[in-house]
Amino acid sequence: MHRISTLRVSPICLGGNVFGWTANAAETEAILDAFIGGGGNFIDTADVYSAWVPGHRGGESESLIGGWLGRNGNREKVVIATKVGKHPIHRGLRPGNMRICLDGSRRRLGVETIDLYYAHEDDAHVPTADWVGAFDQMIRSGAIRHYGLSNFTPARAQEVIDVATSEGLALPVAIQPAYNLVHRAEVETSGLGVFCTDHKLALVPYFGLAAGFLTGKYARGETAHGARAARVKGYATDAGFDVVDEVVAIAEELELEPATVALAWVRQQPAVTAPIASVSSTEQLPAILAAGELKLSRAHVSRLSKVSAGFR
Repeated sequence: MHRISTLRVSPICLGGNVFGWTANAAETEAILDAFIGGGGNFIDTADVYSAWVPGHRGGESESLIGGWLGRNGNREKVVIATKVGKHPIHRGLRPGNMRICLDGSRRRLGVETIDLYYAHEDDAHVPTADWVGAFDQMIRSGAIRHYGLSNFTPARAQEVIDVATSEGLALPVAIQPAYNLVHRAEVETSGLGVFCTDHKLALVPYFGLAAGFLTGKYARGETAHGARAARVKGYATDAGFDVVDEVVAIAEELELEPATVALAWVRQQPAVTAPIASVSSTEQLPAILAAGELKLSRAHVSRLSKVSAGFR
């Protein structure tokens, strides 16, 4: 187990973005059962999941997780993270909007207290002290335990810390950026990883498998397919497939799945506490959980870092 302030979390975080989208209710419950059964306890979702699906309003993922929690009595076994600020109807970090979204997330999840509540994106239209103050009040009231920042630059995260410190408000405990072998610059070149280390913030990256691209399921020259095709398209370059080829080669050497190797590389990077990965079936879960146990050799880490250096 790893720590995010007072929270003890598993080395892999299960992404809930697929719940109600590529995983239906029955599949979601089976995945959650298997994740907990396999030693995981950290689940990530958001109020906007999955508003992009025709006919969905957002909150579907939270509702499915909440239904599972209610039926299984697993609340004390899990750490729940969700987010505020990107819902198409309730977008932004105005304190009043945040409170409405908080109430909705707690209701759908069926919990009194959310363990980790992220600002899903920055909001330049609201004074930082206002929304940081709103998080502080949520903590004081017992509605949330901690808050974090998702999709924030180091400069803006520093401003949040400065404002919170000067105003005597609660500090963020986690940063959530996109990070994987074919998307490294947001953490490495920007200095976000060093920033997290310096400020003792947990780095909890999403897209650890590049929307499935790094699992090796797409062939070079093949048109991306499936529900995530639009997201994969940007990675499907010659340079991207060179990375996949190296991931697959190392996976074959270790007799493991490519997803395990790709996710383990992220997990072993400086400041990373628990990368987020999602699955649409229980069959995909063992490879994800195995990444929490795998320690790649220095040679393997070096090979992967070298072949993906162009993505820094």
